[in-house]
Amino acid sequence: MTRQGERRVFKKILVANRGEIACRVFRTAKKMGIATVAVYSDADARAPHVLMADEAVRLGPAPAAESYLKADLILKAAKDTGADCIHPGYGFLSERESFARACAEAGIAFVGPPPNAIAAMGDKIESKKLAKEAGVNVVPGFLGEIADTDEAVRIATDIGYPVMMKASAGGGGKGMRLAYGEKDVREGFEATKREGLASFGDDRVFIEKFIESPRHIEIQVLGDQHGNVVYLNERECSVQRRHQKVVEEAPSPFVTPRMRKAMGEQAVALAKAVGYYSAGTVELIVSGADTTGESFYFLEMNTRLQVEHPVTEEITGLDLVEQMIRVAAGEKLSFGQKDVKINGWSVENRVYAEDPYRGFLPSIGRLVRYRPPAADKHQAPFGAQNKGTVLTRVDDGVREGGEVSMFYDPMIAKLVSWAPTREAAIDAQIAALDAFEIEGPGTNLDFLSALMQHPRFREGNITTGFIAEEYPDGFHGAPADEALVATLAGVAAVAAHDKAARARSIDGQLGHPLPAPTDWVVRVGKRDHRVALTDGVVTVDGTPLTEAVDYAALDRTARVGGVTVKVAPTRAGFTLTARGAAHKVRVLPARVAGYAGHLLEKVPPDLSKFLIAPMPGLLVRLDVAEGDRVEAGQPLAVVEAMKMENILRAEKSATVKTVSAKAGESLAVDQVILELE
Repeated sequence: MTRQGERRVFKKILVANRGEIACRVFRTAKKMGIATVAVYSDADARAPHVLMADEAVRLGPAPAAESYLKADLILKAAKDTGADCIHPGYGFLSERESFARACAEAGIAFVGPPPNAIAAMGDKIESKKLAKEAGVNVVPGFLGEIADTDEAVRIATDIGYPVMMKASAGGGGKGMRLAYGEKDVREGFEATKREGLASFGDDRVFIEKFIESPRHIEIQVLGDQHGNVVYLNERECSVQRRHQKVVEEAPSPFVTPRMRKAMGEQAVALAKAVGYYSAGTVELIVSGADTTGESFYFLEMNTRLQVEHPVTEEITGLDLVEQMIRVAAGEKLSFGQKDVKINGWSVENRVYAEDPYRGFLPSIGRLVRYRPPAADKHQAPFGAQNKGTVLTRVDDGVREGGEVSMFYDPMIAKLVSWAPTREAAIDAQIAALDAFEIEGPGTNLDFLSALMQHPRFREGNITTGFIAEEYPDGFHGAPADEALVATLAGVAAVAAHDKAARARSIDGQLGHPLPAPTDWVVRVGKRDHRVALTDGVVTVDGTPLTEAVDYAALDRTARVGGVTVKVAPTRAGFTLTARGAAHKVRVLPARVAGYAGHLLEKVPPDLSKFLIAPMPGLLVRLDVAEGDRVEAGQPLAVVEAMKMENILRAEKSATVKTVSAKAGESLAVDQVILELE
């Protein structure tokens, strides 16, 4: 839909991307009356973004280097379909100066900033120099090129530990290593170079001081081609794992109005200094140890739309994709800085295909079941238009039966909530996460729910080290209080009763079916609970549940008051998932449990003598050979998965007995790499 009395800004847009961001751009384009073109690899031939577009063009095989990173093929697709503009989304070619220039040379509008701004901000070393010249605070560090590991050690020592090593062209959490001493630099410098080269085609690395108790704050800027630039407030992105954002919110619970103004004005000054227009993000690091909140420093500028842009849309009521398209068409911004407000609070959780119970290892496979929670207004900003209402938004680009591939980013969806207050927006996330159903690859749904319930997060007392500090031994599920345990026991008994009743009524030839048991013993954790089902009332250990259990066997869910429980049958009972934890629950009729005396526990085999591939990936390097003596903590191998290098270390002192894999080999999950003795 166009504004009344105006022409369409473009006739046809091609999105040089895939998944949820391609779907996101298409929705706005259709709203604006612009025809759409999708591009796809062989892995995405039936993906939602392809089916959603008016036209679709095949690029090539599944690997991004042979499809989504082929600028010449994308430009040809635009010419062949008559697209007059290209939106790059994020990732892939979105921050390639050469691609933006190629679009201009082909006479196709690039929905993004000018090539010179991409070049200026795309190099982290040069961008820090420009930021300093523009009057922006920068982190102390070494901004020159570093020749080798020995020089890196000397520089890090001069700066003072801890330091952060970063790939100059890096982004998205890739190509970054934290070093607390010389050993970390010697182990991580070359790995950082390799990650930078593999992911961004640039192996230059710079080193800077690591800010203690850091918070990651970013300022969204928007400029037009007429010199107007505004900042659209801030986003808090401190909850990260391995430098990859997990939770984002707007505004920040830490930023004061004075800080917001100072940060925003510096971000605008930097944008103007490089002639920036379109949407962009200035990322800042803030010392949480500074009680004044004034110590903020420039990290980098992302010259594209950010993954977390929805939370800004929700508190401002602006459609950032629409603004980008209008700016690319030469329109002036229709508002000024004084018109930018903050309405309510918005939180975004990134739903990833990864297993938090196995160290967040990447997970791939078919989405056997994909049922996102009901969205109030899918893909549309609503915060500014809805006062006093709690709303949910789901941005995704997958569907049930689709494949989560090893070739691309593991993000499945973005779950966004908006509410008048931060507490209400967080509670809306918990309810939506409980209702989100995904089967097939492992997901971080439980972990996200646990984060939303964590007292420290709810207080807003967060830093970029929050996850590492609160889950030092990994994630094992959110703690369950007595009320939730009773609820789980009741649900398990109801589900077991329903299963038994259906099994007894299958064959009518046996006459009247035997009644299903109504007394059960349910083990949750290490404790057994007696559950009785009488006239619709569920009693756990002699106390009736205050809410009725609404169990839908076909839907595999149970609802008890405000708690949604996902029910998955196992051989000995069920896996019940609720409030950020998956509980393996064992169930027996009370009379059987009485004979058994206890519910049998299965003892897992000892696999400590094997080095096993924790995820599917490429064995980049093998550091030992048969007969080598290794010590606890010593690196044994490096496995690359989803563009990230993972160092596998010895858990104890031992000798390498046999080596079963070789460098360059593709590994399956749980494949044995070597055996120790």
